[in-house]
Amino acid sequence: MSAGKGNIKWILIIFFISCINPLRSQAPFSRGVNLTSWFQVGSPGEIQFTKFTKKDLVNIKSLGCDVIRLPIAMHDMTSGSPSYTLDPLYFSFLDSAVTWCEQLHLYLILDNHSFDPDGDTSPDVADILVKVWSQMASHYKDRTQYILYEILNEPHGITTSTWGTIQNQAINAIRNYDTKHTIIVGGSGYNTYTELKNLPVYTDPNLLYTFHFYDPFMFTHQGATWVSPSMAPLAGVPFPYNSAEMPVCPVSLQGTWIENSLNNYPSDGTISHVKQLIDNAIIFRNSRNVNIFCGELGVYIPNSDDADRCYWYKVVRDYLEENNIPWTMWDYKGGFGLFNKGSDAFFEHDLNVRLLDSLDFIVPPQTPFSIRPDSTGFLIYTDYIEQKIENASYSSGPINFYSDNLPDNDRYCLYWNGFNQYNAVGFNFIPDKDLTRLVSENYALDLMVRGSEPGIKFEIRFRDSKTDAPDDHPWRMGTTIDEEDAEWDRRWHHVRIPLTSFTERGSWDDGTWYNPEGKFDWTKVDRLEISTEYTDILGKKIWFDNIHISNLDTAVVRVNEALGIKDNFGLNNLVLKVAPNPMRNHTDISFTLPTENHVSVNIFSLSGMKIRTLTNDIHYPGQMLVSWDGRSDSGVEAQPGLYICRVKTPGFAGVCRIIKLK
Repeated sequence: MSAGKGNIKWILIIFFISCINPLRSQAPFSRGVNLTSWFQVGSPGEIQFTKFTKKDLVNIKSLGCDVIRLPIAMHDMTSGSPSYTLDPLYFSFLDSAVTWCEQLHLYLILDNHSFDPDGDTSPDVADILVKVWSQMASHYKDRTQYILYEILNEPHGITTSTWGTIQNQAINAIRNYDTKHTIIVGGSGYNTYTELKNLPVYTDPNLLYTFHFYDPFMFTHQGATWVSPSMAPLAGVPFPYNSAEMPVCPVSLQGTWIENSLNNYPSDGTISHVKQLIDNAIIFRNSRNVNIFCGELGVYIPNSDDADRCYWYKVVRDYLEENNIPWTMWDYKGGFGLFNKGSDAFFEHDLNVRLLDSLDFIVPPQTPFSIRPDSTGFLIYTDYIEQKIENASYSSGPINFYSDNLPDNDRYCLYWNGFNQYNAVGFNFIPDKDLTRLVSENYALDLMVRGSEPGIKFEIRFRDSKTDAPDDHPWRMGTTIDEEDAEWDRRWHHVRIPLTSFTERGSWDDGTWYNPEGKFDWTKVDRLEISTEYTDILGKKIWFDNIHISNLDTAVVRVNEALGIKDNFGLNNLVLKVAPNPMRNHTDISFTLPTENHVSVNIFSLSGMKIRTLTNDIHYPGQMLVSWDGRSDSGVEAQPGLYICRVKTPGFAGVCRIIKLK
């Protein structure tokens, strides 16, 4: 055989093999992060939209990422049974995130993260999935290719055979509206790689099969409190296995499955074993000739050695990429994240450089950070919780940060009800605040408040940071708000509290109460809390707006009407709300639609000429919100003046006036 014929033979063999099992990228993206704790909340009104901004997405992309997986508590974004109508407020927030990713050419996985790790996935979940994904697909069907749908994160307690049938119903529901976007599917057992083979053979040609990887579990989850039994006392497990560094099994975990796993760690904690486990997904891919994706991987920070943790990421990443498997690590900011342990997770100061190197990310310059005294006042809550402040609330009842019931200013106010004693609306300052200068210069905490009925009484307090000193605690500096400060008549009232008038209130720390000791530290203020310390407030409702710290008393009560407490309106009692009004650049028209119906919303001039059609379509029941940007259908800006908004359904027609300013 000549050399030329031999070369041709090998070329044909390689071509034949590549046709059977092409070595290709398994998705249009390669690597990224999970952006957690943003849309993973109990209701649309609890989403802290300012937690992340477009700048955060720019930062993530600058690391070399091309995909973000966005966990969403999707079922909690609905009106509940039986319709499971997705809330317009949720869509308005998610639309912004989608648009940012499209503008940045970042792929965005809309991950239905509606799952309880302690509760089995219900065989009846198909009813919710079909309704929710039908709405999602209808809403996003015309968006760019950068959007992907993930049907349900980590189903468990249900066989993959049963789950596979349910998953197929969701696939079909999506395809009824959207035949373009990729759908991500996975097996039961918390999306384990071993369950992929038990999935049915789906006929849809545009699927991406996901699996999660957290092995060896004794290493990746040491310190985790959400497993049973708690692994909080387990620390120092090395990777890879090293007999000289292995910790003794904690007494509380002896006799449990964790002790058995630790005994097996000499074989389970090896690099070769890690690769063998990932091979399960590779074998599945090759046997079915499908695309696969590792949606989660990570090591919990608190009890793991940082060098070992980073080495685990390198081993896993190298093997995934060697086999052309895209991945998104869990998570960006959080217990498994990219930032140094105990830091404020600032992109310019706190990234774990060694971890970024292990992930082959681009490492941005890092500089030291120190807290400086605030020299000016600042906003805490307006229409949103302000940036560099995080929601730190704890409440038995819902907290709606976006109530449109007559806000004193702009679009929203904060509404709270259904709370128990000692619940709190909390605003965590990131980083801690040094307020010493503002205290000395007579700044004040300024806010608007209203209450549903007499007898309301609550505490507003600052809380400082607990240090490592054995006798230190998170000390409180507070004041009480009651009828001496505001009449509880369902109208807005202005409350202004000089910082110098706050008094020490003691500390609650690890189940123990400590009386005041004069140790509150204004240089390390951790958060502001509004607390239901008093039983008088139980069963009542309160609203807040425009919470800020300032040195000028410029607050104005803009809305003098008493709030109507009635929450649900029939079709004939449909109430239209317009805010802001007068408007400059935009205004929102909102109302509650009690049943699925055709709705038209149009803007007219006083002469009766139609200026703009805002919607003319079938809408699901629930809260509706449409916006007018002050322009006509042709895009021409309308002249300042008075306009009429008309909302019409088969059972209702209503109008309201809109004043447009220059």
